[in-house]
Amino acid sequence: MIDRQEITALILAGGKSRRMGGRDKGLLPFGDGLLVGHVLDAIRPQVGAVLISANRHHEEYRQFDVPVLADPLDDFQGPLAGFLAGLRHIQTDYLLTLPCDGPVIVDDLARRLAAGLSGSGADIAVAHDGNRLQPVYAMLNRNVLPDLVLALGEGERKIDRWYARNHWVAVDFSDVPQQFSNINTPEDYASAATSRPEA
Repeated sequence: MIDRQEITALILAGGKSRRMGGRDKGLLPFGDGLLVGHVLDAIRPQVGAVLISANRHHEEYRQFDVPVLADPLDDFQGPLAGFLAGLRHIQTDYLLTLPCDGPVIVDDLARRLAAGLSGSGADIAVAHDGNRLQPVYAMLNRNVLPDLVLALGEGERKIDRWYARNHWVAVDFSDVPQQFSNINTPEDYASAATSRPEA
Protein backbone atom coordinates (compact mmCIF):
# COMPACT_ATOMS: atom_id res chain seq x y z
CA MET A 1 0.00 0.00 0.00
CA ILE A 2 1.20 3.51 -0.79
CA ASP A 3 1.99 5.50 2.34
CA ARG A 4 0.32 8.90 2.50
CA GLN A 5 3.72 10.53 3.04
CA GLU A 6 4.62 9.41 -0.48
CA ILE A 7 1.72 11.41 -1.95
CA THR A 8 1.70 15.11 -2.83
CA ALA A 9 -1.67 16.72 -3.56
CA LEU A 10 -1.92 19.30 -6.34
CA ILE A 11 -4.94 21.58 -6.09
CA LEU A 12 -5.77 22.80 -9.59
CA ALA A 13 -6.65 26.51 -9.58
CA GLY A 14 -5.12 27.54 -12.88
CA GLY A 15 -8.13 27.98 -15.15
CA LYS A 16 -9.76 31.07 -16.61
CA SER A 17 -13.12 30.46 -14.87
CA ARG A 18 -15.05 31.63 -17.93
CA ARG A 19 -18.43 30.45 -16.62
CA MET A 20 -17.82 32.35 -13.37
CA GLY A 21 -17.27 35.55 -15.31
CA GLY A 22 -13.51 35.25 -14.91
CA ARG A 23 -13.60 35.27 -11.09
CA ASP A 24 -10.78 33.16 -9.66
CA LYS A 25 -12.77 30.28 -8.19
CA GLY A 26 -10.16 29.24 -5.67
CA LEU A 27 -10.36 32.67 -4.07
CA LEU A 28 -14.15 32.77 -3.70
CA PRO A 29 -15.29 33.23 -0.09
CA PHE A 30 -16.49 29.92 1.29
CA GLY A 31 -17.46 29.17 4.87
CA ASP A 32 -15.03 30.94 7.18
CA GLY A 33 -12.36 31.37 4.51
CA LEU A 34 -11.77 30.83 0.80
CA LEU A 35 -12.72 27.89 -1.38
CA VAL A 36 -9.13 26.79 -2.02
CA GLY A 37 -8.44 26.86 1.72
CA HIS A 38 -11.47 24.64 2.32
CA VAL A 39 -10.14 22.10 -0.21
CA LEU A 40 -6.63 22.34 1.20
CA ASP A 41 -7.81 21.70 4.76
CA ALA A 42 -9.78 18.65 3.60
CA ILE A 43 -6.98 17.02 1.60
CA ARG A 44 -4.01 17.88 3.82
CA PRO A 45 -4.59 15.04 6.37
CA GLN A 46 -4.63 12.51 3.52
CA VAL A 47 -1.23 13.31 1.99
CA GLY A 48 2.34 14.17 2.83
CA ALA A 49 2.48 17.55 1.05
CA VAL A 50 0.23 19.97 -0.83
CA LEU A 51 0.83 22.25 -3.83
CA ILE A 52 -1.43 24.78 -5.55
CA SER A 53 -1.44 25.18 -9.33
CA ALA A 54 -2.38 28.78 -10.17
CA ASN A 55 -1.79 31.17 -13.05
CA ARG A 56 -3.15 34.33 -11.41
CA HIS A 57 -3.11 35.96 -7.98
CA HIS A 58 -0.05 34.11 -6.74
CA GLU A 59 0.34 36.32 -3.69
CA GLU A 60 -3.19 35.52 -2.55
CA TYR A 61 -2.58 31.80 -2.95
CA ARG A 62 0.73 31.97 -1.10
CA GLN A 63 -1.11 32.99 2.07
CA PHE A 64 -1.85 29.28 2.53
CA ASP A 65 1.86 28.63 3.08
CA VAL A 66 2.23 25.94 0.41
CA PRO A 67 4.15 26.16 -2.86
CA VAL A 68 2.23 27.86 -5.68
CA LEU A 69 3.15 26.69 -9.17
CA ALA A 70 2.42 28.47 -12.43
CA ASP A 71 1.91 26.44 -15.60
CA PRO A 72 5.15 26.04 -17.56
CA LEU A 73 3.07 26.62 -20.72
CA ASP A 74 1.57 29.99 -21.62
CA ASP A 75 -2.10 30.90 -22.12
CA PHE A 76 -4.01 28.61 -19.73
CA GLN A 77 -3.54 25.33 -21.59
CA GLY A 78 -5.54 23.14 -19.24
CA PRO A 79 -5.04 20.58 -16.48
CA LEU A 80 -2.21 18.74 -18.21
CA ALA A 81 -0.07 21.88 -17.95
CA GLY A 82 -0.77 21.93 -14.22
CA PHE A 83 0.09 18.23 -13.99
CA LEU A 84 3.43 19.00 -15.66
CA ALA A 85 4.24 21.70 -13.11
CA GLY A 86 3.30 19.39 -10.25
CA LEU A 87 5.24 16.37 -11.49
CA ARG A 88 8.33 18.49 -12.03
CA HIS A 89 8.13 19.86 -8.48
CA ILE A 90 7.21 16.89 -6.27
CA GLN A 91 9.66 15.15 -4.00
CA THR A 92 7.30 12.19 -3.52
CA ASP A 93 6.59 9.25 -5.83
CA TYR A 94 2.93 10.07 -6.36
CA LEU A 95 0.87 13.11 -7.31
CA LEU A 96 -2.81 13.39 -6.37
CA THR A 97 -4.72 15.93 -8.44
CA LEU A 98 -8.02 17.57 -7.56
CA PRO A 99 -9.76 20.84 -8.51
CA CYS A 100 -10.10 23.91 -6.34
CA ASP A 101 -13.81 24.17 -7.17
CA GLY A 102 -14.96 20.86 -5.64
CA PRO A 103 -16.09 21.68 -2.11
CA VAL A 104 -16.76 18.07 -1.09
CA ILE A 105 -13.68 15.97 -0.31
CA VAL A 106 -14.30 12.49 1.08
CA ASP A 107 -11.85 11.55 3.81
CA ASP A 108 -10.51 8.52 1.93
CA LEU A 109 -10.06 10.07 -1.52
CA ALA A 110 -6.28 9.60 -1.49
CA ARG A 111 -6.43 6.13 0.07
CA ARG A 112 -8.88 4.82 -2.50
CA LEU A 113 -6.97 6.21 -5.47
CA ALA A 114 -3.72 4.84 -4.01
CA ALA A 115 -5.31 1.40 -3.53
CA GLY A 116 -6.47 1.43 -7.14
CA LEU A 117 -3.00 2.33 -8.30
CA SER A 118 -1.08 -0.20 -6.22
CA GLY A 119 -3.65 -2.97 -6.72
CA SER A 120 -3.52 -2.72 -10.51
CA GLY A 121 0.11 -1.95 -11.13
CA ALA A 122 -1.04 1.01 -13.19
CA ASP A 123 0.73 4.36 -13.41
CA ILE A 124 -2.44 6.46 -13.26
CA ALA A 125 -5.62 5.95 -11.22
CA VAL A 126 -8.68 8.02 -12.18
CA ALA A 127 -11.91 8.40 -10.20
CA HIS A 128 -15.16 7.15 -11.74
CA ASP A 129 -18.48 8.33 -10.32
CA GLY A 130 -20.51 5.37 -11.58
CA ASN A 131 -21.54 7.16 -14.76
CA ARG A 132 -18.36 8.69 -16.11
CA LEU A 133 -14.74 9.37 -15.40
CA GLN A 134 -13.83 12.39 -13.30
CA PRO A 135 -10.44 12.95 -14.92
CA VAL A 136 -9.08 15.76 -12.72
CA TYR A 137 -9.45 13.51 -9.66
CA ALA A 138 -6.47 11.27 -10.24
CA MET A 139 -3.27 9.85 -8.81
CA LEU A 140 -0.15 9.70 -10.97
CA ASN A 141 3.11 7.86 -10.53
CA ARG A 142 5.87 10.37 -11.13
CA ASN A 143 7.34 8.06 -13.79
CA VAL A 144 4.69 9.31 -16.25
CA LEU A 145 6.49 12.65 -16.48
CA PRO A 146 8.57 11.86 -19.60
CA ASP A 147 5.50 10.82 -21.58
CA LEU A 148 3.59 13.90 -20.43
CA VAL A 149 6.43 16.11 -21.62
CA LEU A 150 6.39 14.27 -24.95
CA ALA A 151 2.60 14.50 -25.32
CA LEU A 152 2.50 18.21 -24.55
CA GLY A 153 5.34 18.79 -26.98
CA GLU A 154 3.23 17.07 -29.64
CA GLY A 155 0.37 19.48 -28.91
CA GLU A 156 -1.82 17.17 -26.84
CA ARG A 157 -4.08 19.02 -24.39
CA LYS A 158 -6.90 16.50 -23.84
CA ILE A 159 -6.57 14.80 -20.51
CA ASP A 160 -8.48 11.63 -21.50
CA ARG A 161 -6.34 11.11 -24.59
CA TRP A 162 -3.16 11.43 -22.55
CA TYR A 163 -4.41 8.90 -20.01
CA ALA A 164 -5.01 6.47 -22.87
CA ARG A 165 -1.30 6.63 -23.75
CA ASN A 166 -0.45 5.19 -20.34
CA HIS A 167 -1.34 2.23 -18.13
CA TRP A 168 -4.30 3.61 -16.21
CA VAL A 169 -7.14 2.27 -14.10
CA ALA A 170 -10.58 3.62 -13.15
CA VAL A 171 -11.38 3.65 -9.43
CA ASP A 172 -15.00 3.26 -8.38
CA PHE A 173 -16.43 6.15 -6.35
CA SER A 174 -20.06 5.47 -7.24
CA ASP A 175 -20.99 5.25 -3.55
CA VAL A 176 -19.97 8.91 -3.00
CA PRO A 177 -21.14 10.83 -6.09
CA GLN A 178 -21.26 14.01 -4.01
CA GLN A 179 -17.45 13.95 -4.13
CA PHE A 180 -17.66 15.31 -7.67
CA SER A 181 -20.00 18.24 -7.17
CA ASN A 182 -18.28 21.37 -8.38
CA ILE A 183 -18.72 25.10 -8.75
CA ASN A 184 -18.73 26.26 -12.35
CA THR A 185 -21.33 29.03 -12.40
CA PRO A 186 -22.60 31.75 -10.07
CA GLU A 187 -25.66 29.55 -9.50
CA ASP A 188 -23.48 26.61 -8.44
CA TYR A 189 -21.61 28.90 -6.08
CA ALA A 190 -24.77 30.26 -4.49
CA SER A 191 -26.07 26.73 -3.95
CA ALA A 192 -22.81 25.41 -2.51
CA ALA A 193 -22.31 28.38 -0.23
CA THR A 194 -25.74 27.95 1.34
CA SER A 195 -25.88 24.16 1.53
CA ARG A 196 -22.25 23.46 2.50
CA PRO A 197 -22.63 19.75 1.58
CA GLU A 198 -20.61 17.34 3.66
CA ALA A 199 -19.04 14.13 2.40
